[in-house]
Amino acid sequence: MPNSELTKMTTMKKPEKILIVGGGTAGWMAANLLVSRWKDIDVCLLESTEIGIIGVGEGSTPHLKFFFDAIDVADSEWMPRCNATYKNGISFANWSSIPGFESYFHPFPAQTDDVFTVPFFFSNIKARMQGNNVNAHPDHYFLETYLTRANLGPIPAESFPFGVAYGYHFDSGLLGQFLAEKAMSRGVKRILGTITEVVLDANGSLAAVRLDDDSLLDASFFIDCSGFKSLLLQGALKATFKSFKENLFNNAAVVMPTAISEIIPPETRSTALSNGWAWKIPLTNRYGNGYVYSTDYITPEQAEIELRQHLNLVDSDVAARHLQMKVGRVEKHWEKNCLAVGLSQGFIEPLEATALALSFNTISLFMAHYEKGLYTNQFEDAFNKEVNAKFDSVRDYIVCHYKVNQRKDTDYWKDNAANTYLSETLNQILYFWQRGGDFAKNMYMNNLVGSYQPKSWACLLAGYGVFPPLTSDAKAAQFKPVQDMEQLADFIRRCGLNFKQHNELLH
Repeated sequence: MPNSELTKMTTMKKPEKILIVGGGTAGWMAANLLVSRWKDIDVCLLESTEIGIIGVGEGSTPHLKFFFDAIDVADSEWMPRCNATYKNGISFANWSSIPGFESYFHPFPAQTDDVFTVPFFFSNIKARMQGNNVNAHPDHYFLETYLTRANLGPIPAESFPFGVAYGYHFDSGLLGQFLAEKAMSRGVKRILGTITEVVLDANGSLAAVRLDDDSLLDASFFIDCSGFKSLLLQGALKATFKSFKENLFNNAAVVMPTAISEIIPPETRSTALSNGWAWKIPLTNRYGNGYVYSTDYITPEQAEIELRQHLNLVDSDVAARHLQMKVGRVEKHWEKNCLAVGLSQGFIEPLEATALALSFNTISLFMAHYEKGLYTNQFEDAFNKEVNAKFDSVRDYIVCHYKVNQRKDTDYWKDNAANTYLSETLNQILYFWQRGGDFAKNMYMNNLVGSYQPKSWACLLAGYGVFPPLTSDAKAAQFKPVQDMEQLADFIRRCGLNFKQHNELLH
């Protein structure tokens, strides 16, 4: 074993106490996962009453369901407490100006996809890339798209033998409070205070934090959930931060609520505006709205005016909240006896609502690697490589939204489309798409499948109409679809008979 690895192993022992610095969703998510898995370790959480929850987005991927399953909490327990609703996926509107592709819906997975629709979808995509006049728009192929258009929730009748993945919309502040209560009921100790100093030991590891009352809190291991400031990892341990500015231009957001509609839709809506995009997220008591933009192209004042126009709130006295975003990630999420989770480790704009998924993956992977290494830093490097790959994979997928946008109306959209600062992975994915071969097979054969499956990439690219021109009608007529679109639509409709209206499901 190399000396460096031996040194890492001898500097760590099974921790008697873990101190989480910072509350919010990330901090209390970490607390719940730790106390659920490591019942013999003392878990404490230090929270400052001076710092609020940022709460950008208020939406999730299916990973939030995985988290609640891991800590044994049912939807019926937490959703009413957090004004939560179900999420079948995300609608993207006005990202493309190509006729017929002005909008598309990106669904979460369902078991019916692989059995019935994905093979047909990909066969038609291949044919369309070869110039044949076939229906390759993703909205016609997936069960969850149909459910959303019919305002149906994602929980099927017991007699329906196919599973459906789903995410949530929620109030970030209320979710943090719920998770805090749950964690404390399971033995996590909550401490209120503000850090004035981080104390290191002789080896440069974290030893303790000093509070504003001059008391010291020590621990064997620390988890940094202190937000963009990253007091422990980036502050005390000087971890390097890698900005995604050259890939993702957006660095700010303006948010404001609007009244909820009588029928609550089971989807997030993402609408492209002049210099960014606006989200619309339905909770049981309100819509959460925000405009994510780049201050290089529009001022905060202009962005607020545009959002008010988009929401028909020009003459309203509803207050807006302005936020700054630090987009990128650290090079090392686990360094010495410190793990960063949430904003302290990195942030990718909320276009795909991946923040909680990345936090959940970080904590889960850390616990697995820490146990595998017998509570040493033996697998620290492997862990950091794996988490970086997850962040970079999410970044690539979001960058692709901007790279292949089909708008020409502002410099913002034209500059995004002309951006050449793409990862090698994203360049390869776009190359295989444009080749028009077996897209999914090429992704798997070239190890290009990361956080997003080929179906998701195909939905994005096909949804924006990224296709070559059609060939002549004579050649187009030579292609024979492997399945009839009317039969597929009827199959999806009949599957939908097993689902309740979203409003009814919430009640």
